[in-house]
Amino acid sequence: MYGEPALPPDFVSLPYANPDAPTGGKIVTANVGSFDSLNPYILKGSVHWQMRYLIGESLMGRSLDEPFSLYGVLAETIETGPNREWVEFVLRPEAKFSDGSPVTVEDVIWSFETLGTVGHPRYHGFYGKIDTLEQTGERSVKFTFNTEDRELALLAGLRPILQKAQWEGVDFAESGVDILPITSGPYVIEDFDAGRFISLKRNPDYWGRDVVPFMNGVHNIDEVRLEFFGDETAAFEAFKVGEVNTNREFNVARWDTTYNFPSIESGDVVKSVLPHERPSGMTGFVMNTRRDQFKDWRVRDALIHAFNFEFINESMTGSAQPRITSYWSNSPLAMDEGPATGRVAEFLAPYADDLTPGTLEGYTLPASDGSERNRANIGAALAQFEAAGWTVQDGALKDADGNDFTFEILLQVGATEPQAIIDMYVEALSRVGITPTLATADSAQFKERTDAFDFDMTYYRRGVSLSPGNEQYSYYGMDSVDTVGGRNLMGVSSEAVDAMIGRLLTSESQDDFVAAVKALDRVLTAGRYVIPIYQWNISRIAHAKELHYPENLPIFGDWPGWQPDVWWYEE
Repeated sequence: MYGEPALPPDFVSLPYANPDAPTGGKIVTANVGSFDSLNPYILKGSVHWQMRYLIGESLMGRSLDEPFSLYGVLAETIETGPNREWVEFVLRPEAKFSDGSPVTVEDVIWSFETLGTVGHPRYHGFYGKIDTLEQTGERSVKFTFNTEDRELALLAGLRPILQKAQWEGVDFAESGVDILPITSGPYVIEDFDAGRFISLKRNPDYWGRDVVPFMNGVHNIDEVRLEFFGDETAAFEAFKVGEVNTNREFNVARWDTTYNFPSIESGDVVKSVLPHERPSGMTGFVMNTRRDQFKDWRVRDALIHAFNFEFINESMTGSAQPRITSYWSNSPLAMDEGPATGRVAEFLAPYADDLTPGTLEGYTLPASDGSERNRANIGAALAQFEAAGWTVQDGALKDADGNDFTFEILLQVGATEPQAIIDMYVEALSRVGITPTLATADSAQFKERTDAFDFDMTYYRRGVSLSPGNEQYSYYGMDSVDTVGGRNLMGVSSEAVDAMIGRLLTSESQDDFVAAVKALDRVLTAGRYVIPIYQWNISRIAHAKELHYPENLPIFGDWPGWQPDVWWYEE
């Protein structure tokens, strides 16, 4: 995107992969919830998030050490226009699907057309920016774009390539567990029991391992097994007795107090703490601004004030984990403290009249004294509610017509940590006269409701990277507000947001790109759409001693593309 890739054309392997890693063994993860689909590329059904990274190969692959660099995988060569108005890929002659058939240009074109029209909505936006998609040679395909957007050439390289022949006569958008996908990636689905487990086996005939430098030392483990459990307690117990051999822990208090079982004491399970340099992203409780009660920013501000983070953080983590302060906190892309200046102020100036207070002047989350009562912030919350037309009457928060202020908080069954946080929040809300309704749903129902934006408030986690791009439209863009299955859960519809996303996509310098992201961060954070909780600026993974990872960690750390990708199993 900017400058030259860090790796030379003749690189041997990714810098964080071990080209001498042995193959064999298995990795077993515990997952709370269920699944009813093996097709990660459509809207229908509930499918494990990791599936699309394990079974679908793409023309290029992302290095976790470089925010804006891709390297060839299915593609042998890549060429772009002087302004990235087009990109042309030449397929490697060795590229094959798991059934041994070659990956062809016809498969590439069919994949983009299918995903862009009947696939998951996350693929539709990119497809709409393609002017022409044509075969230019026996193994070459060219994309010409209709939009000025420097990231499009990279996005073309990251879409999964599927086998056209497998889906002839089949309704792609309605498939679930009835079809085992023929894969272009290194793993194939060997066995599964819907809702209970998925077993993926490394394809010993995978074409790319000894052909593509990007794949050298990658995908070394013979079996990746995904086990599913009804709640976090059952999942952790399975790990303690060895049915699962790796477990991510997001709560430092649990890490310090509950990882003392026999296999830890004997050394059969190892605790690894892994730093990273990626942004915090946003984790917390999102308010659906499609609902009338959340349209007023003062109401959202009041609900943030009522959330006693310092008390909750002490209760949950012993105050060991810092709060998320913005969408890109813990990174160079985070908004700066105080008033907007320089290019950030310049980019936001045309939208000044429509920006939420605090965007230009500077916004910070309210902090409490850590006491349970949180008196000062409760008082500030009541003042904001009153400004928005809500006052406490007979012990309940009501409007001028006597209607109660209430809302439903939707959580997924088995999500014990969010539930514990919400229990404390509900107690705090009672002090401002609010009695919310709590609802739980299993993983399939939770997905169905959130896909349809059928919620008032829910648990929210949005990972962001050091290379934000077109996906930001899906997260926060105006066109995604009513897109079923889209990821704009808060329903933000802002010209300033869309304009800042457009800026970061068309920036020709790193400085302008950074300023555009900082400006976007300001608009979203000051918009008060999410009640943030604590961040994870390191990763904590407990794993069997036989599971190993390279000493050289990528800047993205524990991120899709790292486990199980560059791990290996060795006695």
